[in-house]
Amino acid sequence: MSSSPLHLFSLGEKAFFQFNSSAYIVHFGSIRVIRKLIFIGIIRTMSPSFMFLLVGLLSALRWLHVSACGTSCPDKPVLTPSRLVVKYGDPASATCVACQRDCLPVDESVIAMEVSEGERLINGTIVNWTVGRLTAWDSEPKCYYTDKNDKQCCSRLSLTVYQPPKSVSISLNQSGPLTEHTEYILQCSVQEVAPIEKLVVTFYKGNTQLGSMRGDSTQKPPVNKLFTLSFNTSKEHNGAQFWCDAKLELGPEGPQPPPAVKSNNLTATVHYGPELKVSADPDPITITRGNTLNLTCLAEGNPEPSYSWTLPSNKGYHSGTSLTVQSVDYQDEGEYVCTVSSKLKTIHVKFNVQVQKNIWLYIIIATVVAVALLLTILAIFYFFYYKHNKMGKYQLKDVFRLGTVHHTAIPLSA
Repeated sequence: MSSSPLHLFSLGEKAFFQFNSSAYIVHFGSIRVIRKLIFIGIIRTMSPSFMFLLVGLLSALRWLHVSACGTSCPDKPVLTPSRLVVKYGDPASATCVACQRDCLPVDESVIAMEVSEGERLINGTIVNWTVGRLTAWDSEPKCYYTDKNDKQCCSRLSLTVYQPPKSVSISLNQSGPLTEHTEYILQCSVQEVAPIEKLVVTFYKGNTQLGSMRGDSTQKPPVNKLFTLSFNTSKEHNGAQFWCDAKLELGPEGPQPPPAVKSNNLTATVHYGPELKVSADPDPITITRGNTLNLTCLAEGNPEPSYSWTLPSNKGYHSGTSLTVQSVDYQDEGEYVCTVSSKLKTIHVKFNVQVQKNIWLYIIIATVVAVALLLTILAIFYFFYYKHNKMGKYQLKDVFRLGTVHHTAIPLSA
């Protein structure tokens, strides 16, 4: 008979066996429900296929036991640091002091650290863990001990493995120009970031913050995430710069300042208007016949609005916002309509124009007639009254007598 490929022996609470030239060690400190003697007795009768199944089962039971270990024990392991934030691919290390007294003596306890990668060096109650390049996203190292009474105590290292976003971009939920007073959605796309629950995305218009939101998943490996923010457009948004940034807020143990990636700038084009810069119903205009009529119709909009005029007569010259009528007459009286239009809407401005007589002409004529009449009256008075009554009774010799002085004697009383 050929010898069995299985060889077993025991030492303390450990069972050592060799199967097909491969050595295995099973520790019984955490699974005392399967006693060592029963285990050795059963395993000797197993076929090779059941042998592999049993090894896998023991490993699973041991893992479950460590996962369910107590964390409220009075003398629990102390990890330094207690929280570790590491960038994906960077080295990491931690030290665990398993206990102060409850795991002593060491040869009667099991002291270890459960990790998914890296090296562990145990020296008495101290376990040193180092890894040259951390690549496990969901790693949760545990330092534990099991005392001689099979009581297990553990502490977990809070380990965060992060990766800044590979790229951040901003877009709108539609292409082309926007329309005023319409709701649109800004979209901030963040690519390959971890962990998503530590991510904060903020939207901006220029230097003004529009809103922030956080990742809502506990998934640890890198993910792609689309964040959205709705807003109502106004004409003030025309030409505005929209952007977003994605920041990993990893706490005081993480890098400072927190790693952040900014998106490109998105320039918004908003179509609005036209909006009148003048009254849509101006007061009636009265103009004197013969004067020049000037009307202005001005509006703002994007795109630039177009202007057209409707006149009561065929006279007049208009160019865009302005209308000019030279030397208005009575046929130019009436309603002038300015039509302002764009692809968004059309508005009208109506001017009511009244033409009045030129009263200054009549005033001038009346003044001239009055002056002429006054001069005529003065001339008639001069020739027919003053000359006849005054100049006719003087003679030349009287003129020379004007300088003679006559003396009159006045008798004196006695």
